[in-house]
Amino acid sequence: MTIMFNKHPRASPDNEPRTWRVRFSALDAGYPGRPVLRQLGADIPDLAMTALVGPNGSGKSTLLGVLAGVIRATSGQLRYAEGRPPAFVPQRGAVGDALPLTARQTVEMGRWGERGLWRRPTSYDRSVVDSAMERLGVAGLGARQLGELSGGQRQRVLIAQGLAQESDLLLLDEPTTGLDPEARERITALLTELVADGTTVVQATHDLTAARSADTCLLLSDGRLVAQGPPEHLLTPTALSRIWQPA
Repeated sequence: MTIMFNKHPRASPDNEPRTWRVRFSALDAGYPGRPVLRQLGADIPDLAMTALVGPNGSGKSTLLGVLAGVIRATSGQLRYAEGRPPAFVPQRGAVGDALPLTARQTVEMGRWGERGLWRRPTSYDRSVVDSAMERLGVAGLGARQLGELSGGQRQRVLIAQGLAQESDLLLLDEPTTGLDPEARERITALLTELVADGTTVVQATHDLTAARSADTCLLLSDGRLVAQGPPEHLLTPTALSRIWQPA
C-alpha cells in the first residue's frame, strides 16, 4: 500500500489548477477473511461534495475508513493533495450513549489531535470549539449530555467535532441516516455551506435525497466502482437498478 502527499496545494506538477483532493487506484481493503474493496480507483474532486452511494455491503464505509486512515488498505495507491489530515465523522451509532460526555466535551475531542489527550485546552482551542458549535447551531447545547440529544442535534455536534479539527477534508459516514426530513435537510444545507467555504466533503450514504445534493457521486457495488459522475446522470432508475436488486 502506497500513500503519497502532494507538495503543491491547489496546483498540479504542470502548475495547472488542482482538480482533485484525494486520488486512489487499485485499492484492496477489508477485514480478516472478508475482502471488501476490490481494485477500486477514482478521484475525489477538490472543493466539492462527493457522495459514496451503494447498498449495504457495497464498501462505502470501508472506503471512507481507508480515506480517513482508520482502515488500512492491503494494496493499491492512495494519494492526498496537500492539506490538513482528514476529519472523520463516524455514524451516530458508533459513539456510545453510555459515555458521560457533554456536547461541548464531544466537540472538544476534535482538538485532541493538536494538543493531545491530557493537555489543557488553550484559548485558541476554546475559540475553535466555540466557532464550530456556533456554526452548527449547537452552542446552546454545550452542557447537555450527548445521549440526551435528538438525532439531528447529536449529528450536528459530531459534525462540529469534525470542524474543530480544522481540516479542509471532511469525511462523514451516513450523516443523515435515521433523521427526520427537517433534520436531514438542515444537515445537507450545512454541508453545502461548508463546501462553499472551502471544504472538500465526502459522505457515505444510501439516502438518495442527500446524494442528489452532491456535486459528484461514486456508485459502489460489491466493493467495486460501477460509475462516477454528477448525480443527475448517475442517480437514475436505470443506473441504480445495476446496484440495487429488487427484494
